[in-house]
Amino acid sequence: MGADFHEVLFPLDVALRGSGGPERMTEIVTLASGREHRNARWADSRRRYDAGLGIRTLDALHAVLSFFEERRGRLYGFRYRDRVDSRSGPPSRAVSATDQPLGTGDGATREFGLAKTYGSGPLPYRRAIAKPVAESVTVAVAGVVLPPAAFTCDATTGRVTLAAAPPAGAVVTAGFLFDVPVRFDTDSLTVDLSAFTAGEIPKVPLVEIVP
Repeated sequence: MGADFHEVLFPLDVALRGSGGPERMTEIVTLASGREHRNARWADSRRRYDAGLGIRTLDALHAVLSFFEERRGRLYGFRYRDRVDSRSGPPSRAVSATDQPLGTGDGATREFGLAKTYGSGPLPYRRAIAKPVAESVTVAVAGVVLPPAAFTCDATTGRVTLAAAPPAGAVVTAGFLFDVPVRFDTDSLTVDLSAFTAGEIPKVPLVEIVP
């Protein structure tokens, strides 16, 4: 992501009422025996949203139209807050510096990428987090929380740099809030004002930009 991405947040009051979540691409071939052969076409999941459900007033509709125009439709990406999945831990729990493992110290490495791991069974999924909320990031080394002066976090990439390299074997963990990098998945927004006032919700499709 670079010049074609704007570090701005989609209207939050609209986003928090939207719908959507992760999707995957699985290819399934049914053999002559009736057995299935399944293959994952994508290594990572990709999120899709419909922000239209969050538009309840004409002012909110105007704000989304203005945001759409400034992004030039599908041209520029932006940040979107997923109400269900926007923090390093469960939605009901405060962010903790020990929420997510980032890596293990080797005495030399000082840079680590933020990530969130889903599942604890035989095949957990590790998702790279590229758009953290900078002021929310907290880091710990071997369970000891670091002061803010002991690390920096690039909120545009999700890379954390420690002032001193962790000793060999020390587990580096972090807690954070984060946004999803998305773009509009349409170049046209159709608004029927008579239908809107009658309760019909306009479609505002968004799709995650995978780094």
